[in-house]
Amino acid sequence: MSEKTGVLLITGFLGSGKTTFLNRIINNFPEEFKLTILMNEFGEIGIDGTLVEGEDIDMLEISRGSIFCVCVKTDFIKGLYELSSTIKPDLLIIESTGVANPSDLKRELRLPIFNNRFEFKEQFCIIDAVNFFEAFEVFASVEKQLSTSTVFIINKTDLVSDEVIVNIKELVSKHHPEPRFFETTYAKIPFDSIESLEIVQGGKEPPVDPPPAVLTTQELDDFILKSLENPSLGSTPPDQLASVTYVWHGTQLNDIEMMALSLPQGVIRAKGFIEVDCAISLFSYVMGNWTVEQSDKNIEDINHRNMIVFIGSFEAIDNLGSAIDSKNWSAREILQPFGQISTL
Repeated sequence: MSEKTGVLLITGFLGSGKTTFLNRIINNFPEEFKLTILMNEFGEIGIDGTLVEGEDIDMLEISRGSIFCVCVKTDFIKGLYELSSTIKPDLLIIESTGVANPSDLKRELRLPIFNNRFEFKEQFCIIDAVNFFEAFEVFASVEKQLSTSTVFIINKTDLVSDEVIVNIKELVSKHHPEPRFFETTYAKIPFDSIESLEIVQGGKEPPVDPPPAVLTTQELDDFILKSLENPSLGSTPPDQLASVTYVWHGTQLNDIEMMALSLPQGVIRAKGFIEVDCAISLFSYVMGNWTVEQSDKNIEDINHRNMIVFIGSFEAIDNLGSAIDSKNWSAREILQPFGQISTL
């Protein structure tokens, strides 16, 4: 085990292909090294964690907001502290929520309680070639993801023209001085061309500092509280979006199709596993485009069956109830991670 934990950050707007790219890294990761995944989702429940491939992978899941926002900053720092003091992986991959502003991450990895454990390696930005320009015009987080990333993976290129790809590169180049591009489908890129993905380095690095004493729960809480009061730590809010989880009580997949066709325009993302006749399908909706595809996941491995998480503007989430047939659907709570949490 190395005395350092390399950190890769995967950003990209909702539905761009972040989890698909994450799975490609997992499938190429050498067994003799220790990998941990930190999965951050905006909604009340986590769906993407179930989609992560591979067995016996350490995973931390933080839902209900962005890890770069004060709404779940405490959980994020506690998770990192556990990694630095107890788990100590060779590589940590953070998949941030698609509406995250990742500007503060490098500073937070240097908090003194982590004892120089983390070494930031690379920030990948997965770009949905189909919906990129629409998302860029509306959501401030997209611009922040562009300005702080180093490798840009233009995904879903089979669904757009060459001209669109050229225009994407031109726009990205205005926000980043030296962008590195990969054009692909299904997030396939040659890992051997990216130095930060050459995971097997060989040997151990000497520790930078002697191992500190492990903090008690109270000491850790006190440190986080003091840090959050310090303006230098920063807690950048995400775009003003809300989320709600609906439970489906129907029996026909046609219900899901009818729901997708009736969603308000302000709904930008929806995802969930649907069970019909002991078969599992994955419903995925991105800015008007949606699919219902059979999943190869085992039913017993899915914790949240027949629940769909919707993310969108406050108005769209408020109007969602009138667009969905109430006979087959029931809402849980509306979640506004940087605002007020309410119930329907």
